[in-house]
Amino acid sequence: QVQLVESGGGLVQAGGSLKLSCAASTRTISYLTLAWFRQAPGQERDLVAAISWSDGTTYYADSVKGRFTMSRDIVKNTLFLQMNTLKPDDTAVYYCAGKRRGSTAYDYWGQGTQVTVSA
Repeated sequence: QVQLVESGGGLVQAGGSLKLSCAASTRTISYLTLAWFRQAPGQERDLVAAISWSDGTTYYADSVKGRFTMSRDIVKNTLFLQMNTLKPDDTAVYYCAGKRRGSTAYDYWGQGTQVTVSA
């Protein structure tokens, strides 16, 4: 069983920064890929960034490269997403998600946290 709990969303002005956290409750985190997705109103849920917990391999969507950075606390099983130079287009509900190694689908989801970037 995997439980993911996000925190850290909020309201920020364009150009500002926010840091999201995702606390993972699982004994098998080393077998997981964890990711951040986001969904804006009326839009599909899009993959923002992902990390293989076992080796730290990362992926970033082109839209956030150079602005967003993932980090992790291996002791606390917590994933972070540092978001800098935020734009109004970054406004969305951000979800932490997880999938098992070799799986194509993300089976585990957090409840989401709202990020709003004002112009």
